[in-house]
Amino acid sequence: MTDNSKYVRFDWAIKRILRDKANKEVLEGLITVLLGEPLTVTEILESEGNQDAREDKTNRVDVKAKTSKGEYVIVEVQLTKERDFFHRILFGTAKSIMDQIGSGQDYSVIKKIYSINILYFDFGCGDDYAYHGVTTFHGMTKKDSVLRYNNEKEERYISESTRRVTLPEEVFPEYFLLLVNHFNEVAKTPIEEWMAYLKDAVIRDDTTTPGLQAAREKLAYMSMTKKERRAYEDYMISVHAARDAWETLRDEGRAEGRAEGRAEGREEGRANQKVDTARKMKADGMPAELIAKYTGLSPNEIELL
Repeated sequence: MTDNSKYVRFDWAIKRILRDKANKEVLEGLITVLLGEPLTVTEILESEGNQDAREDKTNRVDVKAKTSKGEYVIVEVQLTKERDFFHRILFGTAKSIMDQIGSGQDYSVIKKIYSINILYFDFGCGDDYAYHGVTTFHGMTKKDSVLRYNNEKEERYISESTRRVTLPEEVFPEYFLLLVNHFNEVAKTPIEEWMAYLKDAVIRDDTTTPGLQAAREKLAYMSMTKKERRAYEDYMISVHAARDAWETLRDEGRAEGRAEGRAEGREEGRANQKVDTARKMKADGMPAELIAKYTGLSPNEIELL
């Protein structure tokens, strides 16, 4: 790849570029591709991660946006594995819900939240590179999959603003997991083109995929100043260093675990050998005191054999 066709990675763009509303087309494009319908971002908000001053951290970056429908989108990039990952994204959506409602307000003011998580680490055991989760309710006895309201009682469930029944999937958060390292396809569809960009910072010259046209203009490496390019290269070095450090710790932990396992195995083998020897000596009628002397077992242990 030449510098003229080189684009900055999405995690860097979130940190430095996509927080600017003027560049929101890139963010809108990704969300549109995932949701399957056009979406307009009206505000770029301070997210939970921003409040924790993550500008100098390389493991996780995020951005939060509000749409023209009043709904919220949290886009987060995670570079290395985190043990409590699901707990944290749940907390992020819960915090966003709590931020929407004030004391004494009706719960109807709560707007839907989309949590988009771009993951650069090995994750679970699934074979796909993109996963989508939504809350639905299934009948435990009738096995129906949609909440249905009795027509006579339906009126109390109708939203005053829309004059229709609100379904649970229209209220509960939706989650998207994009597993970058799992993507090994030839990019043909919009989601595949986005995955190719997320993984290798590659964008087709003739792309018509929402967001990637804007990305070709706004995220080009050569369009940055020398200072910005230097900062980007420093960031990428720190990302790779952090990943190498994590992988080294993981490998050392595995090696230590194998060594401990071998040591424990040898110790267990010696203990089993002592028991077998003691059992044979006892069967031959040897006194417990003598068995204890040669095997190291206690009189109580010998008695139980």
